[in-house]
Amino acid sequence: MRLKLKLRHLFTAVFLAYVMPVLNAQITNNKADNIKLFVSNMSLGDKAALCSGKDFWTTRPLEWSKIPSIYITDGPNGLRKSNITNGFAQDIVPATCFPTASALASSWNIKLVEEVGKAIGEECQENNVQIILGPGVNIKRSPLCGRNFEYYSEDPVLSGYLGAAWVRGVQSQGVGASLKHFACSNQESNRMTVNVIADKRTLHEIYLRPFEIIVKLEQPWSVMASYNRINGVFSCENSWLLKDVLRKQWGFKGFVVSDWGAVNNLPAAIKAGMNLQMPGGPVDRTIVDAYDRGRLSEKDLNQSVEDVLRITLKSDSLKKENFKYDREQHHRLARKAASDCIVLLKNEGSVLPISRDSNRKIGIIGSFAKKPRLMGGGSSMVNPTMVDVPYDEIKKIAGDNLLFSFSEGYPEKDTVDQRVIDKAVNLASGSDIVIIFAGLPENYETEGVDRLHLNLPASQNALISQVAIVQKNVIIVLFNGSPVTMPWLSEVEAVMLAGLSGQAIGGAIADVLFGDVNPSGKLAETYPLKLEDNPSYLNFPGEDQEVFYSERVFVGYRYYDMKNLETLFPFGYGLSYTSFGYNNLKLSSTSIKDTDSLLVTFRVGNIGERAGNEVVQLYILDYECTHQRPVKELKAFAKVELAPGESRQLGFVFSYEDFAFYNPVVNAWVVETGDFEILVGASSQDIRLMKTVHVDATKKWIAPLTRYSLIKEWTAHPIGRELIAPVLNGMARSFSGNQDITGNPVEMINRVIGDMPIIKLVGFSQGSFTMEMLNQMIIEANE
Repeated sequence: MRLKLKLRHLFTAVFLAYVMPVLNAQITNNKADNIKLFVSNMSLGDKAALCSGKDFWTTRPLEWSKIPSIYITDGPNGLRKSNITNGFAQDIVPATCFPTASALASSWNIKLVEEVGKAIGEECQENNVQIILGPGVNIKRSPLCGRNFEYYSEDPVLSGYLGAAWVRGVQSQGVGASLKHFACSNQESNRMTVNVIADKRTLHEIYLRPFEIIVKLEQPWSVMASYNRINGVFSCENSWLLKDVLRKQWGFKGFVVSDWGAVNNLPAAIKAGMNLQMPGGPVDRTIVDAYDRGRLSEKDLNQSVEDVLRITLKSDSLKKENFKYDREQHHRLARKAASDCIVLLKNEGSVLPISRDSNRKIGIIGSFAKKPRLMGGGSSMVNPTMVDVPYDEIKKIAGDNLLFSFSEGYPEKDTVDQRVIDKAVNLASGSDIVIIFAGLPENYETEGVDRLHLNLPASQNALISQVAIVQKNVIIVLFNGSPVTMPWLSEVEAVMLAGLSGQAIGGAIADVLFGDVNPSGKLAETYPLKLEDNPSYLNFPGEDQEVFYSERVFVGYRYYDMKNLETLFPFGYGLSYTSFGYNNLKLSSTSIKDTDSLLVTFRVGNIGERAGNEVVQLYILDYECTHQRPVKELKAFAKVELAPGESRQLGFVFSYEDFAFYNPVVNAWVVETGDFEILVGASSQDIRLMKTVHVDATKKWIAPLTRYSLIKEWTAHPIGRELIAPVLNGMARSFSGNQDITGNPVEMINRVIGDMPIIKLVGFSQGSFTMEMLNQMIIEANE
């Protein structure tokens, strides 16, 4: 062993002296063969060094080579780069604070999300950042997750296509996106250790689906492995997740980075398909030790290093030297985005938009009017380049015709101060219209901590109810990244969800309040009437560091539909200052094969008096399936801009995956023959058009038979039924005392013991049916 090591060291020395300089010149071409050869001849120490970062934010360079260090840093609602690299004591560079993912999702605007991603990529280029950590596409399983503001939706299709647009925008600028947090990072409580227990179908249809969409469409440069365990295995060490699913099934070509501090066993993680441990520091010697002891193969180690080097060289080749972005232009984009994200939840008596008539008194109440919440707390916090203050922007856009007054309304701490409320009530009683700015304080929504309830602070609820007693025209503007209850909803005229929409939210709110922008946002998650209605209520955040996803695929609107539960506001809901009509739904065929494409067309028109944008949503309903399916599932959407009186024909193509569900028995997406309803609507509960299509399955998915397959599964199997028939015939005759049996003995036995595993027949047959016979039947059935 020692002789082999000495010979290897001698070879390495010769290689470095004579061969490596040639390869070093070629590797910058970033060709796979060059990188593979380069890595295969690197020293073990250098390979081990490249498995973890240099420090908190950068990868380790190879000093003797042209392999550079790359900078990886936080996002995703804007660049969050530190001027120093000593952990959390950071001086953050100014960057545009765009709407958080929870707000951006309310736009349902793929083109807009791509624009935002492009702008963030530009800011990364100016600040010499090669990879930004985002987007976060984890599903909003519970509205209590403290990090929901950083995620898009409760729906995997909406999350997937918006996330893909963000990645496309960022990477168009030669900057990599790191898709996170892979996977099932759906809570902050015990996030570093919690064991998520979920079945394969639930994982593939809900929690893995947005990642799959993004990987297949855009190939992000990196994927971040999460802290938590999935069915007992930490994500960083989960070869099923990182190798079988991410790379083999989806074809991922980038590298997997750990969430910061997520690695528990680096050699095991490298073996499982994780590439880069962050944060960095001294070289982790466990790699060398595991290699020398045969616990980590050279193939796995080389592959890991190759994946990192490929992206490192790619990012280095795409750097834009001395690049500068336009701060004013990015702020204008942030305002456009924030306006597009605002959701109008209620507008009784058309109190909105506010008229600019002379001498009207506008009362503005609430601390958020002068100190707005722009984003959530934690690692995604951006240092904004500038901030639009709502109170100032409202006065600016309203002009000189209106009279304004302000009252704090509630203290920053969550305490009911009646004196502060009384001042606000007094202001409200003397106003023509009152705008109350309310929402969740920062400590309610932050990384590392889950919420305890869905309520606004008691001081805000008390304020709104008391103001509504003396003033009819009350408009509520909400700052929150996750659902809240609204006990005062029936007492106010209008409610506007501003969300956590970044540094330009003040101007965006003013634009919408006065009608310069027609609100077009729609909810990307359901607002329940109460927390107890949420499907995860009994299993969030779990106990004893385990959480059961017992609601399975029935997350969000899928659950509320199935239970026929009333909600405060349904998924996909949002009002406008105009109205839209839907008509003329057509299908390219009423009967197709699952290998065919289906073209769905319809017209949507603006039947109001203002220009506006409508979000159209297409769902599919499966009438009959061997597995339980939701009442409806979102499959496509689009945002269309229409002038008054204008209509437009829209077309969508549905294919195999739109009709399929994930069958865990055969481990594949499966389409079953039957009728499907194509549903077109303005929300999940506002379906305007529907038509039926019949789909014929061309592939018959047959689950393999085992010794534990039920007898009824054998009798339903095309080959198994022939093999088991003599066995059941013999049993039937035995039960009848060898007398002739009228009817079908196989059917008779199947009715009686159909739910019994076939292996039980070995014991019950008293030797007439042996294990050897069963094993042979299994081989023949599965050939």
